[in-house]
Amino acid sequence: MPDFVYLASQSPRRRQLLEQIGVRHELLLPDAEEDAEALEAVRPGEAPLVYVRRVTALKLDAALARLKRRGLPSAPVLCSDTTVALGRTILGKPADAAEARRMLQALSGTTHRVLTAVAVQGARHRLDAVSDSRVRFSPLTPARIRDYVATGEPLGKAGAYAVQGRAATFIEHLSGSYSGIMGLPVFETAALLRQVGFKC
Repeated sequence: MPDFVYLASQSPRRRQLLEQIGVRHELLLPDAEEDAEALEAVRPGEAPLVYVRRVTALKLDAALARLKRRGLPSAPVLCSDTTVALGRTILGKPADAAEARRMLQALSGTTHRVLTAVAVQGARHRLDAVSDSRVRFSPLTPARIRDYVATGEPLGKAGAYAVQGRAATFIEHLSGSYSGIMGLPVFETAALLRQVGFKC
C-alpha cells in the first residue's frame, strides 16, 4: 500500500485537514483543457444530497482518468464536494459579489444544511460517505453582509462563506462536523481511507 493518497481538489482547506490527521498527499489537479466547473452544474429539481454525491462521483471519475492519462503510480484517490442547502435550494459558489450578497441575505437568521460528500477509490473498490451538518446564522444587517463580501472571502466558497474565516462571527449554532463544513469531514475521510487499507 502506498504511503500517500492523491487529493483531487484545489482547496487549500482540504489539504490542511489531511495534514491535520497526518495523511501524506499529492495533488491530482485538472489539466488546463478540463472544464472542472462544468461538473458542478445543478440539474433541474435535483435534491442537495443527490447533487453532492453525484458531483463527487464525477470528480472522482475525472481524477481517475487523469491518473491513467498521466501514467502516475497507483495510490488511493480522494475527492470531495461541499454544498450549502437552504431547504431544497442549492447555494453553490457565488459568481460575483452581488450574488454573494444575495446568498448571505437568504441565509441571514436561518438554519441551513452543509453537505460534504467524500469518495475514495482504492485498489479494488470505491467508497463514499456524506457529512450532513446544520448551521444557524444570526440575523445579518445589510452593512455586515456588505463589509464581509468586500473582504473577498465569500468568493469561491459554497454558500458564500467560510466557517473558518470571518463568517464565524455569524454562526449562532452549529451541529455536525466542523471539518465537514470546512470542506472535508475528517472522521468520515479517515474511516474510508482505512477501509481501502490506508493507515491513518
